[in-house]
Amino acid sequence: MPSFRRNHNQDFDQAVRILRAAKEAGADAAKLQTYTADTITLRSDKSCFRIAGGTLWDGQTLHDLYQQAFTPWEWQPKLKDIADELGMHLFSSAFDDTAVDFLERMNVPAHKVASFELVDIGLIEKDGSHREAADNVRRHASEDEISEAVEAARRAGAKQIALLKCTSAYPAPADEANLRTIPELARRFNCPVGLSDHTMGIAVPVAAVALGACIIEKHLCLCPRG
Repeated sequence: MPSFRRNHNQDFDQAVRILRAAKEAGADAAKLQTYTADTITLRSDKSCFRIAGGTLWDGQTLHDLYQQAFTPWEWQPKLKDIADELGMHLFSSAFDDTAVDFLERMNVPAHKVASFELVDIGLIEKDGSHREAADNVRRHASEDEISEAVEAARRAGAKQIALLKCTSAYPAPADEANLRTIPELARRFNCPVGLSDHTMGIAVPVAAVALGACIIEKHLCLCPRG
């Protein structure tokens, strides 16, 4: 399952090419993110809204970055139609109630909860009341936080829930993948478990499958030829 993020560079044709390449590579589904800069952060120049820490985006505000990175909402139904034609599922991570409602109008087959939204119980309940849910479990999430999120989704009516282990770094070091969490999550929460993989290469997802992962999410982009 590929994840788009900002890899389309605000070019719809590039987004379509990525979708087609994912199908050619054997992906069963593609996942978008549904937000706008204004629904996910504040337009502020304060230091806590500026990026730092040795990234490619140091010095930018969060609002500026998300404005560059978001997938325009008017694209998303078109991309779903193309995915349907290709025989792929297409769904998304919603970051607020308006995004959940928008995705419902698209009739997506599932909702994904991003790792840092694991503690947004209101959002999880709204997601769970509509569709099956996939929750990202980030590296530092506590067992109590995961349990509360799963219970919220089930309470809201979600019948099928999957948990994806995630190390939220870009790229994530392989030695921080902590893949032994996967069988423990499956045992503890009695649901399918997978990996939202931010590492380079394929070694970590292959190892995850050996440990019981049944869903692999992988970020991808198209490399220039030549």
